[in-house]
Amino acid sequence: MTATVTGGTTATGGTAPAGRAAGPGAPSPGHARRRRIRRPRASTTPGKVRLIRAGLVILCLGWGALAALMVGQHASAAANVVSTSEPLSLKAQQMYQSLAGADVIVSTGYLYGATPPPESRQRYLQDIAVATADLKAVTAASGSGDSAVSDSLSTLSADLPVYTGYVEDGQIYNSLGYPAGGSFIEVASEEMHLTLLPAARDVYAQENARLARASAQATGLPLAAITLAAALVIGLFLYRSQRWLSRRTHRTLNGGLLLASAAGVAALVWVVVALTGGRADLLQATGHGSGPAETLAQADIAALQARGDETLNLISRTGDSDFQQDFRVAQGEFSTLLTAASTRSTTDAAGPTTAASHDASSWFAVNQRAQQLDRAFDYGAETQLELGSAGTLFDRLESDLNAAIHADQAVFASSAAAGSGTFTGLQAGVIVLALAMAAGCALGLSRRLAEYR
Repeated sequence: MTATVTGGTTATGGTAPAGRAAGPGAPSPGHARRRRIRRPRASTTPGKVRLIRAGLVILCLGWGALAALMVGQHASAAANVVSTSEPLSLKAQQMYQSLAGADVIVSTGYLYGATPPPESRQRYLQDIAVATADLKAVTAASGSGDSAVSDSLSTLSADLPVYTGYVEDGQIYNSLGYPAGGSFIEVASEEMHLTLLPAARDVYAQENARLARASAQATGLPLAAITLAAALVIGLFLYRSQRWLSRRTHRTLNGGLLLASAAGVAALVWVVVALTGGRADLLQATGHGSGPAETLAQADIAALQARGDETLNLISRTGDSDFQQDFRVAQGEFSTLLTAASTRSTTDAAGPTTAASHDASSWFAVNQRAQQLDRAFDYGAETQLELGSAGTLFDRLESDLNAAIHADQAVFASSAAAGSGTFTGLQAGVIVLALAMAAGCALGLSRRLAEYR
């Protein structure tokens, strides 16, 4: 008679034999234990290796993205300094100087009488042409984003033809011997000093501010410091991971992690060298290039305004002290600016700057004699003095100032180009090295995990 199994016991009261399944399809206890052993846990060595691998890969890729962003910002700002901001600032400076120079040439030319020298007319036309071309270039580059610059550029575009019209009328009347020619020249100079030069100065200031912002972004440290600090943290994590892995697996070296460490060191050294060298070159470009060049340009404009006041005082023949007072103000401004520029200019600009200082001292001394003649109403002798020694000294001063400005601008061009060049290929290189770091970490730790299977 067959026994019936009920509840894991036989009807005769015996228990099922050991090792037999308690029911159809039920796993044996040994099989269940083997499945629990294979289950990955974070507390086991394989589980920890998996976590370290994931963490290192994420950190390496994240650092690569951060470093690429930082390098891209610095490289873009440095390129902007070289190709956009500085050229626009230079054009605004040239426009400002050309307008002031044209006004001086016109007022000085009137002192010659009905027939001024042909070169005087040519220099005036050249200054107006340069100012017009620079105005078009700055207008095209600025667009309509900045209302302050747009307003100043609109003022220049609208009033420059008005100024040249007054000048043409004054020269026509002067050539015919009519006294009204001097009145038109004075009105033209008033238009220049009250409208055109202030607008040109505003444009110049705005473009210089843009250059300063671009330079500050190219040499800024906050994001670079964060990137370098993150690289050191990843390096420490790599070092600790290798030490832990060496103690657990009794393996001295891990090829993948060693590759990741080498790529990380290469990336860090490249970034540090590029940032340090590029920042030094860009600071040299602004501190000893565009900075003193800007100061010298402002000194030149002050000298041009002083020369204009000097000649207008003679043209007016009113005995008005306003022109001489304006001359003394411009003289003081010029001296201050020239001293400031001489302390920052490079060796190439030091010679012309010193020569400009000597020329200015001699010119100011001649102006004192001209004032004495003006107070004595000896306009004939004053005219000869202004067209003779005063004009010669002023032309020499202009030549020395322009030589110093060009020397400083050459320093800026070479240093800024070198600073921008240090970032060439760095962004792509950082991305490749970060990928190599992540791949090394994944490969090296995956091989260790394979040993546990």
